[in-house]
Amino acid sequence: MTDRTAAGRSAADGDEVPLVSGELWLLRLHAGWPRLRWFGCFGAACIVAGGLVAAASAPARSEVGTWAAAYLVLVAGAAQIVLGVAQAVFSPGRPSAWAVHVQVVLFNVGNAAVVAGTAVGVHWVGDAGSLLLLGALVQSAYAVRSVGGRAAGLYRVILVVLALSVPVGSVMARLHPLQ
Repeated sequence: MTDRTAAGRSAADGDEVPLVSGELWLLRLHAGWPRLRWFGCFGAACIVAGGLVAAASAPARSEVGTWAAAYLVLVAGAAQIVLGVAQAVFSPGRPSAWAVHVQVVLFNVGNAAVVAGTAVGVHWVGDAGSLLLLGALVQSAYAVRSVGGRAAGLYRVILVVLALSVPVGSVMARLHPLQ
């Protein structure tokens, strides 16, 4: 696959700058961020929440608190920010506000259900959250479906890793319940 440019043509068609070269990705991020900012807002809030959970649960040395803090920071927080940034940079057009809102709701409600269900040992709640997360990841992949290049390929690899970790986490929650 060839790198896509801002004009939608491949780099082989002319001497245009590839989509994610130099400062062009910053321009695309700036242009797309108003619609996708909720990924960043909720992602940052989850990172802060994870830090607060870690601080509150550290004295108790709680397995649930440690897991919840890591999950909030890495999955609900950092991964969500990556979803928003990547879609702002790689989406060939502006995603609709409805599509973005559905994706943000699926991702955040899914994460909340996974954390709650796992923390209290109610597996069906965690499984329902897992399905919502998978729905959000499918929408993320769909948003960048027509974009080529190494960076977009790396984003797709991240989506696959996240998607594969969902059933793994569900199985682990059953095999090794948190104390």
